[in-house]
Amino acid sequence: MRVDAAYDGPVRRLGHVCGVFGVWAPGEDIAKLTYFGLYALQHRGQESAGIAVSNGRQILVYKDMGLVSQAFDESTLDALKGHVAIGHCRYSTTGASTWHNAQPTFRPTAAGSIALGHNGNLINTHELLEAVAALPSDPGELDLHARELEASSTNDSGLLTALLAHHPDTTLEQRALEVLPTLRGAFSLVWMNEDALYAARDPQGIRPLVLGRLDRGWVVASESAALATIGASVVREVEPGEMLVIDDGGLRSHRFAEPEPKGCVFEYVYLARPDATISGRSVHEARVEMGRRLAREYPVEADLVMPVPESGTPAAAGYAEESGIPFGQGFVKNAYVGRTFIQPSQTLRQLGIRLKLNALEHMIRGKKIVVVDDSIVRGNTQRAQIRMLREAGALEVHVRISSPPVKWPCFYGIDFATRAELIANGLDVDEVAASVGADSLGYISLEGMVEATGQAADRLCTACFTGEYPVELPDESLLGKHLLEVSLQSPAYGKALPVLNNP
Repeated sequence: MRVDAAYDGPVRRLGHVCGVFGVWAPGEDIAKLTYFGLYALQHRGQESAGIAVSNGRQILVYKDMGLVSQAFDESTLDALKGHVAIGHCRYSTTGASTWHNAQPTFRPTAAGSIALGHNGNLINTHELLEAVAALPSDPGELDLHARELEASSTNDSGLLTALLAHHPDTTLEQRALEVLPTLRGAFSLVWMNEDALYAARDPQGIRPLVLGRLDRGWVVASESAALATIGASVVREVEPGEMLVIDDGGLRSHRFAEPEPKGCVFEYVYLARPDATISGRSVHEARVEMGRRLAREYPVEADLVMPVPESGTPAAAGYAEESGIPFGQGFVKNAYVGRTFIQPSQTLRQLGIRLKLNALEHMIRGKKIVVVDDSIVRGNTQRAQIRMLREAGALEVHVRISSPPVKWPCFYGIDFATRAELIANGLDVDEVAASVGADSLGYISLEGMVEATGQAADRLCTACFTGEYPVELPDESLLGKHLLEVSLQSPAYGKALPVLNNP
């Protein structure tokens, strides 16, 4: 376990869509506020977690692999003192799931330090790599440990941090207003230097970001649920194309790009917590309404409507309400299973989904079942669930999905499969039903899903269902989760490596 100290301090030892959190609150226990804020955002990423704090003189960054509760303990949080902090829980969409790619990223320079957390995915990473390579080199600005960290980091957030940190002749605030308009893709950002908290959202507002108020400070977070958890009141959403600065002078807002709202519809379907509110619409109510519409679009005679917990529960409740079929729990979920880094043996692997779900046989045997879930991606999960239900004695299994068929990959922060791996891309609905072993299958219509969100269709990104991407994509060769890992090993980028290590 390592702590990245400020540029003038030593390295000390103390002691996975993403979620971002930031707080500026002198006099508050900001490390614990950030910890509990991240705890509320844990569903957005379970691969790693980290917190950066500043006491006005230096920034400390502490991060580790695993869940928030695994990364931090009481003594660690007690050691993180200051008045401004940011936090991050990671789900990797650019760069491998490694400690070096965990966030917040950290960049010490001669002008001060910067730490940054990013939710989303940039699609012009190749341009950012070239821009970082073109920065003037000054080996005196970084200590040896920081060079080692940057050489091992292979994500778009690290490149963005390097660009923001290079501001020898201006302020970080002005530098951000120069850099942010050059970014393409999805980004909800929180970052900080020793004195101030910053936040920004891409012009399309693809990922959510909310501003909140404490008695003695300000908070920004991916979702409103994190504000409620720490007792902050919701002020408003950070607008698409807006940057916020919070420091001793109060709160300042800058417009760095014209807003072109295209919020991710999958936030309503699956990503966000059900108690979140996005663009004035309750996510829970949107999911219940999706279930109601699904029942109208794909009715069936059955004895029980059951969800795949937890994401399918609101839609299943809506389906049962609209259809008049009784609602019940047919699966029991192990609440303590998160992302695991210990791979099961072949024998255990064959059990598949049973690590997380088990069927309630007395609820299922002899019944015709409607199973409601949020999506089908590869089909492996549904196949295992249906097999489990038939083994438990289900007479029929009818699958209902509260989103349309996923046919296109996401390049804006969801690590979907490649297009070739998406089951709905090569098969029609009946063929997908046969592949997963269902007696029938029904997906909600695109129109039904969009109407359930309460948002205008032209204000939502539905690219994973339609292939219509709101931010133009570069050549396919310049996309991909491991683009930087490949690029940094390529002779074509030989000149970039020393510059990345010595900005």
